[in-house]
Amino acid sequence: DRGQIFSATVTKIDQKNRVVSFKNQDGELDIVAGPEVKNFAQIKVGDRLDVAYEVAVAIELVKTKNNDIRSREKVSDVKTAPAGAKPGMVKTNIVKTTASVEAIDKKKQIVSLKGPKGNIVEVKVNNPELLKGITTKDQVDVTYAEAIAAVISTPKK
Repeated sequence: DRGQIFSATVTKIDQKNRVVSFKNQDGELDIVAGPEVKNFAQIKVGDRLDVAYEVAVAIELVKTKNNDIRSREKVSDVKTAPAGAKPGMVKTNIVKTTASVEAIDKKKQIVSLKGPKGNIVEVKVNNPELLKGITTKDQVDVTYAEAIAAVISTPKK
């Protein structure tokens, strides 16, 4: 379940200042490639940048009697492309929080959770056992994983 959130074509590269210019149907965008962007020299005009969001997947979902929605904890891990390859990265977040269940789509196995900041996150529950006995308006302690991937690729001619 990958949702495309951004796609663009490289139009210009400023090697000295490490600025890459992109263009898509919404307009133009300049991105400064920080030191975390390895293999900067591999980027060429005409390359594509695709940024995709992987749907959050529940690792743990437990009903709680606790009515205060606590803050969230987040642990992030970033993997970058190997040397010589086109730049790319996958950032994985493991989020632990207490949330209220807003909706449950049993068919798609997706739970909509309202977190401490009032934002709604859709979490895929691959293990149906986790949903047993959970209804809307329940408070749950949840741990889920989400990933964002950014990849530069050369389009096939």
